[in-house]
Amino acid sequence: MPHARSLALALLAVVTLGTAGSAQEPQQVFPLPEGAYPHDVAPAPDGKVWYSAQRNGAIGILDPATGQSREIKLGPKSAPHGVIRGPDDAAWLTDGGQNAIVRFDPRTEQIRVWKLSEDTGYTNLNTAVFDPDGVLWFTGQNGFYGKLDPKSGAMKVWKAPRGRGTYGMTVTPAGDIYYASLAGNHIARIDRTTGEATVLEPPTKNQGARRVWSDSKGRIWVSEWNAGQLGLYDPQAKSWREWRLPGDKPQAYAVYVDERDMVWVSDWGANAVLSFDPVNEKFTSYPLSDADAGVRQILGRPGEVWLPESGSDRLMVIRTPRPSQ
Repeated sequence: MPHARSLALALLAVVTLGTAGSAQEPQQVFPLPEGAYPHDVAPAPDGKVWYSAQRNGAIGILDPATGQSREIKLGPKSAPHGVIRGPDDAAWLTDGGQNAIVRFDPRTEQIRVWKLSEDTGYTNLNTAVFDPDGVLWFTGQNGFYGKLDPKSGAMKVWKAPRGRGTYGMTVTPAGDIYYASLAGNHIARIDRTTGEATVLEPPTKNQGARRVWSDSKGRIWVSEWNAGQLGLYDPQAKSWREWRLPGDKPQAYAVYVDERDMVWVSDWGANAVLSFDPVNEKFTSYPLSDADAGVRQILGRPGEVWLPESGSDRLMVIRTPRPSQ
């Protein structure tokens, strides 16, 4: 059965934190069911927001209009890591506990599971993206990446060229697939036809490339965990740039590029999320709702940037100026 908050907690579900940054964007916080440990978040097509409730083995559904949330179990031993919205408007999850790809239909609330082959072993599934053909690509931290064709159910898994560490993943507007390798300290581009991965080395050694995100130009932004840097790879010029996050001990975890091509990165060292303007190359810092909030992934929709605070069982939204404003 879905797990719902008590009425008292629901009444506290929308908390205004105040404003931060030059644009004075409002920040709001939404408490979730106890123990949710929201790892990733994804705006749903109906205005709601999905999150992967990793420790509760569930997909969470938040209604920002009411502040109420509930969770739906995904299966035995479930521990979902990533969640994204698919081209079919369903939620797709990488479930490390089940070693499976999971689809949640928001209309019927039916759950479908595609388990990886037992021959592959435990992959520690991480992140997924859809390519323009509707094929789902995914990473596994134990040194794997793969693809699933939802129409046929065909799945194929490859070993990453440098072993363990395959982590964040992104797709460019042109349909190119890239992943980051945290333990392997690199990013890689996948050939969608052959499945071969080509390693691309950032300038900083042992930087800990954790997550990647494409901007509207197909440039790849990289969160460099060990180095505390934001990296940028330009496939056209085959060039790199890097910027160190402000502060004494930055740790860049999540990265996301919004519809304005503003870059967002979570900094665990400062317990904050930063926006980065590629035009003036300046960072703006936004405080999180609690100490050790632990934002592991960022996603959004026009006018909204959503942050899962795994350390405090909360979701936070930063509302940004719309392009027409």
